[in-house]
Amino acid sequence: MSRPYEEVLSGETLPRSAPGTRHEMICDRLHRLMTASVANLPATQLLAPRTKINVSRTTAICPDLALVTVATGKLWLAAEIISRDDHQADTVIKKQLYEDIRVPRLWMVDPRYDNVEIYHCTEWGVALKGILAGSEVLGDTLIPEFQVVIAELFATPPPTH
Repeated sequence: MSRPYEEVLSGETLPRSAPGTRHEMICDRLHRLMTASVANLPATQLLAPRTKINVSRTTAICPDLALVTVATGKLWLAAEIISRDDHQADTVIKKQLYEDIRVPRLWMVDPRYDNVEIYHCTEWGVALKGILAGSEVLGDTLIPEFQVVIAELFATPPPTH
């Protein structure tokens, strides 16, 4: 069962609602696929969903999915699954924070539109590299074994009887 949580952005506490069922289904699917994909990447660690990451003395974030470098603990890929009820925190506030801390990769997973926005950090900030939907495949050259068809990422499992 999901619980509310909080993040701290520039010393300000940002209360976050408990993620909904679809949000958690997508998060679980991403984590399951990523766990298998990073098994052969000894320099990379996949953190548990919404693990608190201190990025400065006054800022702690809880990405839905986070990959960090084992040697330094530095965040290098963050995925945020956008929540319908508090989407501004992810799409505006945290996207700016990820740009400020220069996270190399950012995925904004949007269940409202069943798409994923891919951002790469550049010398000028985060740059949108593409918006994937439908039969397009989410992957990254830094994680060669990770691939998922966007429609499958967002698919609702059939009801169990």
